[in-house]
Order: sequence, then structure tokens, then C-alpha cells
Amino acid sequence: MDTTGALVGYATAAGSTRGVAERIAARLRRSAVPVTCLPLGPDVAPEDFGAWVLGSAVHGMAWLPSALDFLQRAAEVPARPCWAFSVGGMAPAGPLRRRMVAQELRRVQRGFPPHLVVRDHQLFVGVVDTSQVNAAGRACWRAVGGRPGDQRDWPAIDRWAAEVAAGLQAHQRTGPGTT
Repeated sequence: MDTTGALVGYATAAGSTRGVAERIAARLRRSAVPVTCLPLGPDVAPEDFGAWVLGSAVHGMAWLPSALDFLQRAAEVPARPCWAFSVGGMAPAGPLRRRMVAQELRRVQRGFPPHLVVRDHQLFVGVVDTSQVNAAGRACWRAVGGRPGDQRDWPAIDRWAAEVAAGLQAHQRTGPGTT
């Protein structure tokens, strides 16, 4: 495997995170960054890539197990540039939701290995399906401004991917010995 390329790795529960990862990978490719986009699993080796852009759906204020497993394995190899994105259910609009999202990001990050350096961690909203949530949960969700459906903010995802692409291009210019 070409260790100068970037992995856009993801863990998804219902496909929303895969869509975000594929969009990020496409943006990186347009910036001439060599990219492999894969679901994270035990067969994906962190050492095979020169940089990581990793994402997961957020359930219970934590990444999915396959993504957390990859992070643990990534923390055991020499440092690589690393960016992270989480896909949750609530946009940080308004003071209450901004606090809730900030709390969720802090909890998610506490699940990351302490010695893994992440350059940036963004939260994007995914596709929200409340059909399996009980009536009280749906009422609470609506009370804080949540709504079902595809909430992905593609322009925000594209802007962040452009920032990541710039960071990866800078890393390519300075060489693999820098993080």
C-alpha cells in the first residue's frame, strides 16, 4: 500500500456517515490528494496510509466500535496527520444546541486514545430517523429543535474537506516525517 496516500475511513450505522466520507474523499481527490475511502474494520491497517481522515456515526455520545478499534490501532503506529469527523443528529444552532453539541464532542473525544493527535474534529449532522424512537424521545427531540430527515450540510462538509485537503497538501510538500 502507498503510505503517502490518505485514508478516509468511516463507521456507519445506517449509511449517512458513508455518504459524508465519500463526499470528503471526492473533495480530497479533486485537490490531487491520493485517497482511499473504506469502512473501518479489522482488515484496514493504519500503517498502510500516510494520513487519516476518520469518521463515525455517534451513538450514545460515542463513536461506533469499529472506529474506536481503528483509533486504538492507529495510536500504536508512528504518528500520521489525523483529522476526525463525527456524524450526529443535531446541528449546533442556538445556545442550547451549541452547548449540547459541544458536550457531545467532548464525550466523543474522551473515547479517543489520549496520545493520538487529531488536528481537527468536526461534527456534521446526518440523516435523522426518529421512527424507532419512543414518543417521549421524539417530543424531547422536537423540544430542542430537532427534526427528522436528511440534515447533512454539504457546503459545510465541502468547506471542511477543503481545509483538510490544504493540510494534506502541506504535509505532502514537507514530507512524511512531519505530522
